[in-house]
Amino acid sequence: MNDYPAETLDAGDFTTLRITETDDRLHAQLDRPAVRNAIDAAMITELHAVCAHLERHPKLLILSGSESGGKGIFASGADIGQLRQRRREDALRGVNSTAFERIAKLPMPVIAALDGYALGGGAELAWAADFRLGTPEVKIGQPETGLGIIPAAGALWRLRELAGEGIAKEILLAGRILDAQEALEHGLLTAIHPAAELLESAHALADRIATQDPLAVRISKQIFAMPREAHPQVDNLAQAILFESEAKFERMQAFLDRREAKSAEQAVAAPDEPSGGTA
Repeated sequence: MNDYPAETLDAGDFTTLRITETDDRLHAQLDRPAVRNAIDAAMITELHAVCAHLERHPKLLILSGSESGGKGIFASGADIGQLRQRRREDALRGVNSTAFERIAKLPMPVIAALDGYALGGGAELAWAADFRLGTPEVKIGQPETGLGIIPAAGALWRLRELAGEGIAKEILLAGRILDAQEALEHGLLTAIHPAAELLESAHALADRIATQDPLAVRISKQIFAMPREAHPQVDNLAQAILFESEAKFERMQAFLDRREAKSAEQAVAAPDEPSGGTA
């Protein structure tokens, strides 16, 4: 019996996520439309399973929502019914924050494709992604203080890093909900696409990332997340590793070969220069 984990997940093992997986990416679609994709304990468990798989088999991750009542929705927040029952020990365990931090630290980039509401825990899941694409219908924010709690799964510190203190305080302390254009203007969305093109655009971005060297992408993501005090020493060490990789030699040689071939083509296509002499 093979004790090693499978290289692809069994989609049948999931009830709150729809899983689609290829060689270079995994698409996890939040799938609780009856409750507007509210994030419950089962979904958190399944997100951990996705993370465990991608930590063993690094691939790009695309997160998206589903339709609810004929409208797109990413996630309306945490499941309020479950949240109301949680007590001090649940908060100290960091039920949602642990999962979202794990997503943020996945080896390869994470793309969140947002449509409709991304509120509360849904917004915090989006903040954990490396890229956030949205539709014009996006509404995103943190309404937790209106419920007598705080957004404790990353928003209180990620928002300041992503958008700056001013708008972060409006969202966190005054409950401001941003539309898609406002989110784009504050750097909280990477781009806006029509709903019919959202997933196609997410896959197009994944395609661009997939053309890069996977090890260079993984190391770049890790180095980017390190504190200022670690630089430039950590950059030098990382570059030393990449300077010895086979991919570096192969990709640079391919670049030189393409340039040489292009120069040769231009030389052949160029007309003969007049000699400038006289008879």
